[in-house]
Amino acid sequence: MEAATETRQAVGAVKARRARTPEATVRALYRKLARAWGRQHWWPAETPFEVVVGAILTQNTSWNNVERALANLRGADVLSVEGIRHLPLPQLEQLVRSSGYFRQKSRRLKNFVAFLDQRYGGSLERMFATPTEQLRAELLNQKGIGPETADGILLYAGHYEIFVVDAYARRILGRHQAVSSTAKYDEIRRVVERALQREQPAESRGPGQTGQPPVHHASAMSTAQRTPLAQVYNEMHGLLVQVGKHYCLKQQPRCDTCPLRSILPISLEEGAAVGAPITYRERKSP
Repeated sequence: MEAATETRQAVGAVKARRARTPEATVRALYRKLARAWGRQHWWPAETPFEVVVGAILTQNTSWNNVERALANLRGADVLSVEGIRHLPLPQLEQLVRSSGYFRQKSRRLKNFVAFLDQRYGGSLERMFATPTEQLRAELLNQKGIGPETADGILLYAGHYEIFVVDAYARRILGRHQAVSSTAKYDEIRRVVERALQREQPAESRGPGQTGQPPVHHASAMSTAQRTPLAQVYNEMHGLLVQVGKHYCLKQQPRCDTCPLRSILPISLEEGAAVGAPITYRERKSP
C-alpha cells in the first residue's frame, strides 16, 4: 500500500513537471533557490553611483576584474559623479584598466556623467525620480548601454521593479524550458516579471549553509530599502547568477548536485542521470 502511494506521488510529480507553464517554472526555480540559499546581497556597493559604475564596467568581464577597477577608483577618491566628471580621460582609463575594454568603458562612464549633468543637473536622486519606462528609454539611448546594463542600473541603483536578464538567466531558464533559445531580452524579462508578481523576498541565511555558494557581505546598497517586488527581482537575479556560476555551467553542467535537479525537465534529468551532455544554443546578452 505504501509503495503504491509513493508510486502515485512520483507519477503525479512527473505529470506536473511536464504540464508546468513558463511562469510556474520560474516560480518553482525562485522558491527552490530562495529556500535553499536565502538572500544574496546584491548589489555589493556603498552608493548608487558605485552601482552605475559597476554595471558599466562589468560588461564582457568578470566581477573580480570590476572589483579591482572599483578599488582603484575608490583609492583615488574619484568614485563619484564629481570625481568622474573632473578626472582626465587618460587617468580614468588607467584606473579601470583591469575591467577590460578600458578605453571604451572610460568613455561610457564620461558619457553617462555628461548625460546626468545635461538631463538631471548631475543628480542621481532626480534621475531616479523619473518613471520607469521613461528613464529606461533614456538610458538605452546612451551609447554603450544596452538592456542588461540599463535594467541593472534601474533595479540595483534605483530600486525599480524590473528584472535583469543576463547570460546566466538565459541559460538556466532555457534549460528548464521556461523560455526558448531564441527568446528576445524583453520577452524573457516579461515572463519572469509575470511569474514573480506575488512572491515574497528571500530570507537571510546564516553563513556556512550546506551546499550554499559564498555570498557577498551585506552592503549599504544590498540592504537599502526597496519594495518587496523589487527585492524579489533582486534576489532572483542573484540566485540565478549563483546557479550559473557554480552548477549550470555553459559546458558540462553539474546537474547531479544542483539544487534545481528535482525540477529539471524530464528529458534533461534523464540525460543528466546517464551522463549525456545537455545541448543548448545559448544567446549572448546584449
